Amino acid sequence: MVWSRRGKITPFSRSSEEMKRVLFRRFSSSSSSFSLNSRRVFSQSSAVASADENAAAAVLAKMPHFDYTPPPYDGPRSEEILRKRSEFLSPSMFHFYKKPLNIVDGKKQYLFDEDGRRYLDAFGGIATVCCGHCHPDVIEAIINQTKRLQHSTVLYLNNAIADFAEALASKMPRDLKVVFFTNSGTEANELAMMIARLYTGCHDIISLRNAYHGNAAGTMGATAQCNWKFNVVQSGVHHALNPDQYRGVFGSDGEKYAKDVEEIIDFGTSGRVAGFISEAIQIEHDFNYYMLSHNLSSILTGVGGILELAPGYLPSVYKTIKKAGGLCIADEVQSGFARIGSHFWGFEAHGVVPDIVTMAKGIGNGIPIGAVVTTPEIAHVLTRRCYFNTFGGNPVCTAAGHAVLKVLEKEKLQENALVVGSYLKDQLMALQEKHEIIGDVRGRGLMLGVELVTDRLKKTPAKTEILHVMESMKDMGVLVGKGGFYGNVFRVTPPLCFSKEDSDFFVDVMDISLSKL
Repeated sequence: MVWSRRGKITPFSRSSEEMKRVLFRRFSSSSSSFSLNSRRVFSQSSAVASADENAAAAVLAKMPHFDYTPPPYDGPRSEEILRKRSEFLSPSMFHFYKKPLNIVDGKKQYLFDEDGRRYLDAFGGIATVCCGHCHPDVIEAIINQTKRLQHSTVLYLNNAIADFAEALASKMPRDLKVVFFTNSGTEANELAMMIARLYTGCHDIISLRNAYHGNAAGTMGATAQCNWKFNVVQSGVHHALNPDQYRGVFGSDGEKYAKDVEEIIDFGTSGRVAGFISEAIQIEHDFNYYMLSHNLSSILTGVGGILELAPGYLPSVYKTIKKAGGLCIADEVQSGFARIGSHFWGFEAHGVVPDIVTMAKGIGNGIPIGAVVTTPEIAHVLTRRCYFNTFGGNPVCTAAGHAVLKVLEKEKLQENALVVGSYLKDQLMALQEKHEIIGDVRGRGLMLGVELVTDRLKKTPAKTEILHVMESMKDMGVLVGKGGFYGNVFRVTPPLCFSKEDSDFFVDVMDISLSKL
């Protein structure tokens, strides 16, 4: 089944032209009064629009029509779920929004809460849902495999894991064709780092400042954000200067940033390294929203922030790493699987071919599965001892992953990510011209970042303002992520079936919400 796409939906209601004119005047005037050098403190009452304002805003931004009504929900309400979470689940868990949402249903690029209210999902479960929520082809593959065999072991033969590995290898360049299946991105990166150390006989790994590669023992070392690092032993990892085109000291000059990797090898290692690991676009979520509500905003903020590495950086670094005997690891956990539109994998946009590729999230459209792909020669190092993964390559998960690949190709979602993502980015850049609080718009395809600042020259993070905008957008029916080291970057990573009509609505809602500041 291929989901049909509807024609253009006018984002504005035509039932109240006078109200629209009044609202446009009011929002435009409030937006233009924002000063580049002002630093506002907003009260809680000003953060949430009144019922009248929300009703009026709905006239300006109308969600596209969608032919789906979820079945009535009769399960526990959000208050009861929150109580159970607080009592029985880890206290480290946090949630978005002052009043957390109880999401009970999803279809394509839309989510539904316990009352049946529809939301446009511009977050995609943290860049995980690529085909769209509950895609019928993926669901069918999961059900059919579950009915036949839910789990056995890789000690027996099963076609699901072999077929998916073959299909995955066909998406890779050169000799990258040996697949190790895991259960998550953290696990995939742990395995990749271990393989690099075994193959080279070296221990030193180089990663980037601001990077996030997981929260286990090895990957926590490669992660370079204090927010995600516990005070445990994390050895053998060096963190290089981040080639940040917006805030970095060298702007967009990738080769100047790459010099730092050379110096780390020369002055911080024996001259030989195990490898280098990086994302093509840095992206991670943050604690800032939750912690602000608990008056602990100074302790934790965020990571990543949709930062595309400066041009020329990866080719230069890969050359340096190869010279030092190391392997190059591409972390495609979030940027892979067609999300950037122009290419299937993020590393392809930089013109490099890694030795090892890791992936998760979009590989299963929400099913817990990850993978490591490398060459036969490098893969052979794991035969020195026994390597085994009970659930890696589970038939249900691999059947789902294979279905995801087929959907991406059948529905041309990579092409859609490019076309719609470019359209949305152009709209956001136009919005940047209107709202001085938008300091930067960046990213590729449907992996975009919008950084808010209170001063464009000083690039002062708009930590408080973004919270109010995020709440306002939720009230108007749009869910979006947030990240960046300072927690001031909107992370726009919707399902790849996102349409131009959805983009219109998203931008209208952001425009109105920014105008309320």
